[in-house]
Amino acid sequence: MATPTDTAVVIGAGIAGLSAALRLSHAGLRVRVIDMHDAPGGKMRTLPSAAGPVDAGPTVLTMRPVFEELFAEVGERLEDHVTLHRETVLARHWWADGSSLDLFDDAERSAEAVRLFAGERAEAEFRAFSARAGRLYDGFDAPMMQSHAPGLLELSAHVFRHPGLIRDMAPLKTLAGSLAAQFSDPRLRQLFGRYATYVGGSPYRSPAILGLIWRSEANGVWRVEGGMHRLAQALHDLGAKFGAEFSFAERATRIEQQDGRVSAVHLQSGERLVCNLVVFNGDPKALYEGRLGPGVTHAVEKKAVLPRSLSAYVWAFAAQAKGCDLSHHNVFFGTDPKSEFDDLAAGRMPHDPTLYLCAQDRGDGIPPKSPERFEIIMNGPAGRIPDAKEAQICQTRTFETFQRLGLTFSPRPETTALTTPAEFGRLFPGSDGSLYGRSPHGMMAAFHRPKVRSRVPGLYLAGGGVHPGAGVPMACLSGRHAAAAILSDRASTSTSRRTAMPGGMSTGSATMGKRRSPSSAS
Repeated sequence: MATPTDTAVVIGAGIAGLSAALRLSHAGLRVRVIDMHDAPGGKMRTLPSAAGPVDAGPTVLTMRPVFEELFAEVGERLEDHVTLHRETVLARHWWADGSSLDLFDDAERSAEAVRLFAGERAEAEFRAFSARAGRLYDGFDAPMMQSHAPGLLELSAHVFRHPGLIRDMAPLKTLAGSLAAQFSDPRLRQLFGRYATYVGGSPYRSPAILGLIWRSEANGVWRVEGGMHRLAQALHDLGAKFGAEFSFAERATRIEQQDGRVSAVHLQSGERLVCNLVVFNGDPKALYEGRLGPGVTHAVEKKAVLPRSLSAYVWAFAAQAKGCDLSHHNVFFGTDPKSEFDDLAAGRMPHDPTLYLCAQDRGDGIPPKSPERFEIIMNGPAGRIPDAKEAQICQTRTFETFQRLGLTFSPRPETTALTTPAEFGRLFPGSDGSLYGRSPHGMMAAFHRPKVRSRVPGLYLAGGGVHPGAGVPMACLSGRHAAAAILSDRASTSTSRRTAMPGGMSTGSATMGKRRSPSSAS
């Protein structure tokens, strides 16, 4: 029989919660996963359309080894559970002047494309930028992303042991300022500046180090056959195989404590789940605001959840597209990048937005169906008070922008296909509609994010609002960090108990690393 110390409740079935639940159930713990939504995935969600379920959340899968490692840790293979297709074209980029640029999963092809797009000087600048991004990515992967709790002193020591990183980091510059010094062509500055939005920030206020995001994308982009939600479903199914129990359309209302430690989770249905381990895979701001009870408001600091990152206006629909030769991932740039982020900083919908378009049914060598499934993302401000006409304004602004750039949709989607920042706030309590947790603005932002161990014993954190940050691979890593912290703390407690007993005898042994069979789920 499992003891109370073997019981974990995971609140939230996003990628981080699923990652933690899979690892913990495989290690032999009793795991119960609670989610207020009807299906696993969290922000990795789908909406119905005339052409079938369409992604309405993340669409880009990078850092494949993170997911291969997750499946391998539980004795499985990623490719046995989801089918991934590597995209030759990372993204197709479009500008109002009629120019376009493809970037590829091959560095030489990308450099050649940049030369044809903007000349030999631009090619040389691109090669230098790519090399710099690679050094930053390699330099900070182990001590930052792969570490469950990076400290400023340890990271500073790492940088001083590798002084070249200081120059590459450009610590006194924003991403926009750094790109201005690296690229003479404003279109390339605009293109690589958009990577700040991957973590919910503005290139004019985010640190230059975010240029390393280019390397994670250049290392490969994969399309999940059937849509991104298939990955979430695969993790759910595998967790269930190892004994994890899942309850959907069920809301956690309070985390109970006894003697200063987590002791139970209360559900809206009235059920009380006895446990002494909780993984919270929601926005940490929900804890700070007391949405899980007054006893855990001190679990995270104010600076760990404020200020907020960006939100988005997201369209998910099916239609016939005409006028542009679309790739799977497409970016249509606004004419003035600065005005977009000025609007966002002021809490306004952008007047001149950059629009991301995922043509879900297009990929390498795949002819499009009709109608096709599309997802469109426009950056939006978090915490926005909805206007009665907001959806109609967004519809006009979005599709008139595409029309000016030569792309039309038939039929044009109704506003029912739109998710606004305010609606994201309702879907993910405590988030204010922010999709990426705390803002990435400022050099110290990464150190202000919550770590996996909260201030409440037995309460662990995971998700895009937690270290190492936003994005599907980062959320998966945070789930790994949370599970590892639980198993490490549990092993340490078990060792202490054995040491304290007369003669060194033990009442039991830790199950870290033990594979649990489906039949041992009781």
